[in-house]
Amino acid sequence: MKNEVTVRLASFLIIFILIALWELIAPRRQPAVSKSRRWFANLGIVFLNSALVRVAMPILPVGLAMLAQKEGWGLLNVLDPPFPLELIAGIVLLDLVVYLQHVMFHAVPILWRIHMMHHADLDYDLTTGLRFHPVEIIISMGIKLAAVAAIGPSVFTVILFEILLNGLATFNHGNIYIPHTIDRVLRLFLVTPDMHRVHHSVIIRETNSNFGFNMPWWDRLFGTYRAQPIAGHEGMTIGLSQFRDPDRLGLLWMLALPFTGKPGNYSINRWGKEPSIKKGRG
Repeated sequence: MKNEVTVRLASFLIIFILIALWELIAPRRQPAVSKSRRWFANLGIVFLNSALVRVAMPILPVGLAMLAQKEGWGLLNVLDPPFPLELIAGIVLLDLVVYLQHVMFHAVPILWRIHMMHHADLDYDLTTGLRFHPVEIIISMGIKLAAVAAIGPSVFTVILFEILLNGLATFNHGNIYIPHTIDRVLRLFLVTPDMHRVHHSVIIRETNSNFGFNMPWWDRLFGTYRAQPIAGHEGMTIGLSQFRDPDRLGLLWMLALPFTGKPGNYSINRWGKEPSIKKGRG
């Protein structure tokens, strides 16, 4: 598809601006630390990761989808279903891979060390959804390439999935208020901010829940769904218990975090006790 990069970038910017305005008009929580400092570091890592992927990866998912289609690689290229069915199956299967990958980054101790950078943010807003260590980005890209080769989605399906993944990750990390009655219905179809925010709780049992980025069904299917944080969304603490210093939010510290900090007890093989904090409003 021509102008694929332009389409994806324009989609990302439009969604980013809309969520940023929503956060300004109707925030869910009051910030605990300096927003300008967090945004400088979180957006800085985005530019670094984008440049790294372009330099380090010989082929990207869209290019591999074109090659797979030409060579007949992957399940969907072998089965050759009608386009609407291929589109749905491709997006669902790719989303399942993202869910399983996310669980893996919590389950394998060395991968958890890398993934800690995403969780160490002391606040939760749309830039948290972009905050990933460069090593995690490279590993994730390798997994995505393997998934594209094995599943065989069309070029259009891959582009649409990338737009959905980036857009919904920005949305469900947003510090935005959605009325509970609307959220309760909305989370039947997609991951909402109130649903995913639970995953960023400092409480271990809550951190190891709600792994989905796009579709909410995987958490319910695999038993990792948790409806609300025990302390309520206004009262919950965001981040990791071992990283509470607001003076260590800079870009260089973020890059060094996996190699200098303690991993804590957040790996899935240490589920932790059930939260016992008195339940607040959520």
